[in-house]
Amino acid sequence: MKIFAIGDLHLSGHTPKPMSIFGDHWQGHWDKIKLDWIERVDEEDIVLVPGDISWAMKLDEAQVDLDDIGQLPGKKVMVRGNHDYWWSSISRVRDAMDENIYPLQNDSVKHGNIWFCGSRGWQTPGAREFSDHDEKIFKRELMRLELSLKSVKDDDPIVVLLHYPPFNDRGEITEFVKLMKPYRVEHVVFGHLHGISLKNVVEGYIEGMHFHLVSCDYLDFKLKQIDIV
Repeated sequence: MKIFAIGDLHLSGHTPKPMSIFGDHWQGHWDKIKLDWIERVDEEDIVLVPGDISWAMKLDEAQVDLDDIGQLPGKKVMVRGNHDYWWSSISRVRDAMDENIYPLQNDSVKHGNIWFCGSRGWQTPGAREFSDHDEKIFKRELMRLELSLKSVKDDDPIVVLLHYPPFNDRGEITEFVKLMKPYRVEHVVFGHLHGISLKNVVEGYIEGMHFHLVSCDYLDFKLKQIDIV
């Protein structure tokens, strides 16, 4: 079983939105991703998708994108991104998913000997225009990640999916890193960052965990393999 990750797919099968408005390199981005996915992923492998999956506003509009992902090889684990407005109640979301997709919310899932946990995360305190409302969401997402981590039932290693990076814009760790540290988290994948934000990427081995930015444009629209020791 191999583990791959790629985030920020930004699909728009229901109402096409040309991603090339964000740069020529986005032209045909989903075709590039699918080609790499099909070539490298086997049915027993895992693909992690940390948010911003579809531009759809409603769940029924996102169905075409979810079905497209479901038809690709491998088992998929997802968390919600800040643009996933279609993500409604978790029961409805799970009912809409192919059986080989598992959306995380306040829980975890195990494949092989690896646990997968996650939360959307949120922008960090101290960010520009950070409001009292943002503070509430930030704390709620921390709670959701804690529930996810606490749901793990044995001592096998953990991989965490976050949409927002667990670092602030100065590269400092946030409460999300502090929360994960006492658990058996080996790898953390996250997305959200694009364009000029990619100049401030924090990755690597930090606080005993391996951190990976997997926004699809950062990866040149190819899946990143996550090696579990």
